[in-house]
Amino acid sequence: MSVISKRTALATAFAFAFAGTSVANATSLESIQKADANIQQDAVKSQQKINKLYDQAQDMLFDYRLVVDEYETHKSYNDYVAGLVADQEADIASLKEQIAGIDKTRQGVIPLTFKMIDTIDQFVELDVPFQLEERRARVARLKEVMGESEVSTAEKFRLVLDAYQIENEYGNKMAAYEGKLNLDGKEITVDYFHLGRVIFLAQSLDQKSAWVWDNANRSWKALPDESMRSVAGAIKMARKQAAPDLLKLPVQTAEGAE
Repeated sequence: MSVISKRTALATAFAFAFAGTSVANATSLESIQKADANIQQDAVKSQQKINKLYDQAQDMLFDYRLVVDEYETHKSYNDYVAGLVADQEADIASLKEQIAGIDKTRQGVIPLTFKMIDTIDQFVELDVPFQLEERRARVARLKEVMGESEVSTAEKFRLVLDAYQIENEYGNKMAAYEGKLNLDGKEITVDYFHLGRVIFLAQSLDQKSAWVWDNANRSWKALPDESMRSVAGAIKMARKQAAPDLLKLPVQTAEGAE
């Protein structure tokens, strides 16, 4: 064989060997790429599962927190209601005790009410006799209501307390009103004026005569002419027909009218 033939045969052998190696390498690379693609797909699927599980865990955590908050709210409310129930039970127990003693209390209230009516009746008769008819009528009504079965004991006692309150307020009032005055068996129409229980005056409608009440002697005493203007001014102020002003009024004292 010639030298050229040997070289040709060797080149051909190298070519086949290289071709075989390239084919083998190409097959391995394709397998690797396919395997890598599969790994990537599996990784994506795994990540999707992880994300889904994470979302589920977050939802469960949110629900758990809601349940905890709701539990705390209900517990706080239940504790509040329990406190109310305990307080109501205490009130019920107290009311039961009071109800048990109502009859005994009522037995004590009725005699006390009668005694209070008798006291205010005596007081009105001994007091300065301003607005006497009105005050006597109030006492008479109290006596009547005590015999009315449809009026509760509590209401009867309240009416008596109201009468006492009215009598107390008279001591702080200035008032004037028209009425009848009996002097030496003769009845005349006059304007009455009282400042609390300190001053009680009467003046004829023509403002020519005036009197001051002497409670110690239970009688009226005539006032001098110079007092007429002051008495008339006091009556006008009490009726809000004149502006408030300082007045010199007669006051019955132990030494007499001043």
